[in-house]
Order: sequence, then structure tokens, then C-alpha cells
Amino acid sequence: MIRVLIVDDSKLVREILSEVITGFSDIEVVGAAKDAYEARAMIKELDPDVLTLDVEMPKMDGITFLKNVMRLRPMPVVMLSTLTQEGADTTLDALACGAVDFISKPRSSELLDDLTDFSEELYQKIKLAAKVNVKQRNPVTSREKLTSSLNLLNMKHQIIALGASTGGTEALRDVLSMLPSNSPAVVVTQHIPASFSSRFAVRLGEYCQMKVHEAKDGQLIEPGNIYVAPGSHHLVIEQVNNHYRCRLDDSAPCNRHKPSVDIMFESLSQLPTVNIYAALLTGMGSDGAQGLKALKDSGHYTAIQNKATSMIWGMPGAAFLIDAHCNDLPLADIAPTLLTKVSEQLKPNKIKGVADEST
Repeated sequence: MIRVLIVDDSKLVREILSEVITGFSDIEVVGAAKDAYEARAMIKELDPDVLTLDVEMPKMDGITFLKNVMRLRPMPVVMLSTLTQEGADTTLDALACGAVDFISKPRSSELLDDLTDFSEELYQKIKLAAKVNVKQRNPVTSREKLTSSLNLLNMKHQIIALGASTGGTEALRDVLSMLPSNSPAVVVTQHIPASFSSRFAVRLGEYCQMKVHEAKDGQLIEPGNIYVAPGSHHLVIEQVNNHYRCRLDDSAPCNRHKPSVDIMFESLSQLPTVNIYAALLTGMGSDGAQGLKALKDSGHYTAIQNKATSMIWGMPGAAFLIDAHCNDLPLADIAPTLLTKVSEQLKPNKIKGVADEST
């Protein structure tokens, strides 16, 4: 039985969450706190397995409280956030501070109406959070930035592709921040709400040497740039004459996700003249596994994040089971390895400090 403590300043939300969770056979509510101070006392007294935490509370905001929890008594935390730009920034801050995942607060109309979708998502996220050993998680630290002698003019037909879900916002930041500005173009699909993807791209840009964009329909794909799938559409890559462009696909969710990693990877696998270097990072479910297999079967380089460094080894694990990967790598090795593979493809160019070590 998973023991949950609810922390929310809204009495109505506390009551709704308690009622919803009470309907789960393997999860129980052990307490409900209206602010951080009540929560702190209840954590000591009740020793819960998982917290659901509101980001906006009186006396002490959710981010400050989360930082204290992760420093003093690390435990899995699922944030409750609003689907606004401000909510996106706060939620992304929470994920950077160690929250396992987030769930959108139900709107007022939903609180008194149909909570079926919210209930199912809450159940899945609490179950997932309970499996994460936050004490063993490696906090994202600033990685050494790689250097490269690659010439942007030679990389028109080289594309790096990354897919991620739960835990992916920080993992992607870790990988992408290492890449030098003269890297091949990077296309990214992260499972994220439509109202969050623009802010996610902006925040990534604060850490990366490459230019980061939320992908636009028809946008030309160029080396030195990163294109993040918007949360509202699948990101499909197409070839037009001798160029590659982003296409935003508004079709139905795939593997229950939109954007879907599988759809992006499979679109890349159909391009005849490009070399792809793909990696599937942490995430729940199996999205991306079949697409990664299609890339490997087409002769491209593929990697998965290893189990030890993944918050959730669902997507990488699904790829592992169908042999969709060439390598199983720690997170810190993914960016250097992808650059090394690009360098090998473009010999005699050479990546400083990376290719040297691989020879």
C-alpha cells in the first residue's frame, strides 16, 4: 500500500484529492496539510511514501518547501500545477529541484463534474513516483561542455534525435547543454503539455550553446540549432529537395502521447540521405522504442539511457527488450558518444577530447 500525504492550501482540492485517492485499492491518504508547516509536522509523524504538492501556498511556497524536503528528507513528490505560463515556469523549477513528475490541477468545472481522466493520471503518477528511489537519483549538475572541430558546412545531412518523458526535462538539459554550438541539428520530443513546451524551449536555451527553438511548421532544420516538438503536435521531419524541414502533425496521439517520440523517430527513419544519431532517454511507457528500432534497422546509430541513471527505465527498457539500441549508456556519456559517432561519420574531422579518448 502506497501512503500519500496531500499538501494543498485549498480545502476543496484536498477533499477532492482525498476522495479520488480513496478509490484506489493500493494507495491510501495518510494526511492532508494546508501549508508547508503542517506538512513538515505530518511528514515527521506519518512518514508518507509520496507527497502531492501544490506549487502555490501561503506562508511558504511549494518550491521553497520542495527544496527543504529534498535536502532534509528526500521523498518522491508529484507537483500539482496550473496550465499557465507562470505555472509552467514554476513546474519546470520544481522538476529541476527534484520533483518526480507533475499533474495539471483539474479546472473548477472538472472538480464538480467528471474526474475520470484526472483520476487515472493521478493514479499512474503516484504509482510511478513510489517506484523512484530519490535518494539514489543523481542530481543534474553542470557537465563539462564539449568542444568540436566539426565544420557546420559538412553537417547538413547529420541529425541528432532525442526522445524523453518522465525525468526528461532535466536529462535533456544535461545532454544538450554539453553540445558545442557547431553540433549537428538536434530534434527533440519530450512529453510535455502544450502550454509548457514554449517555456521549456526558452529555458533550455539558457543552458545550451546551440540555438533552441520550439519547432514551427515548415521550419528549415540547420546545424547548430535545436528544435523542440511543441506539446500540441507531433514533430515530423521531412526532406524537401536537399533540405530538411519540421512538420507539425496534428493527428491523434500515438502510444497515448502527443507529441510522440515514435512518430518523430519513424519519420527520420524514412529519410534516404541523412545520418541519424538517436537516443531514447528516461520515461514511463514504451513510446520511442519501435521508432528507435526502425532507425537501427535502417543503419543509423541508436542509444538508450541506462537503467542506473534513468529516473524511470520504461521507454529505454522497452527499447532494450526489442534490441533497438546499439549502446546502453550512462546519461553523462550520451552527448560525447553522439558527437563521436558524428565525427567518425565525417572523418577526417575530429572532436577534441572525445574522439581522442575513443581511439
